[in-house]
Amino acid sequence: MTSTGMNMMSRIIFYEDRNFQGRSYDCMSDCPDMSSYLSRCHSCRVERGCFMVYDRTNYMGNQYFMRRGEYADYMSMMGMSDSIRSCRMIPMYRGSYRMRMYERENFGGQMYELMDDCDNIMDRYRMSNCMSCNVMDGHWLMYEHPHYRGRMMYMRPGEYRSFMNMGWSGMRFMSMRRITDSFY
Repeated sequence: MTSTGMNMMSRIIFYEDRNFQGRSYDCMSDCPDMSSYLSRCHSCRVERGCFMVYDRTNYMGNQYFMRRGEYADYMSMMGMSDSIRSCRMIPMYRGSYRMRMYERENFGGQMYELMDDCDNIMDRYRMSNCMSCNVMDGHWLMYEHPHYRGRMMYMRPGEYRSFMNMGWSGMRFMSMRRITDSFY
């Protein structure tokens, strides 16, 4: 696994009001609880790197991927409330990507190995659901609908034995995308 020195320079600035107005919070790493810095958040600017933002503390709840750019009113643009409570920096990664996905919890049922993006697991693998996975290499985004749509979950290297135990009961993952250096 290869990471670059750019990780130390990742930076996102959150603003309480639209159009980058009001109090701000400058963040350059993971933050499990932003509520002591801002009472609400209506805009942000990602100056370097990529981040996941969450609507609950400790990286829980709905997740949103933020890449370099300006989001003057991203809350209404993405259908979000003003309750961003935590954020996680996604380290830049250059190397191979590999993930094994399973149709059942605890790595049960059919297994398929991915090394590139998959816009529809049903079309490619005839798989109607993905309930667990093992991310061996790289960082990934998993989406509830085909073609990278709907709610998403950030997956870094590790074993994910049960998506239901992670607070995602009832959610199915139907497409997966690598977070490559083109996002930075």
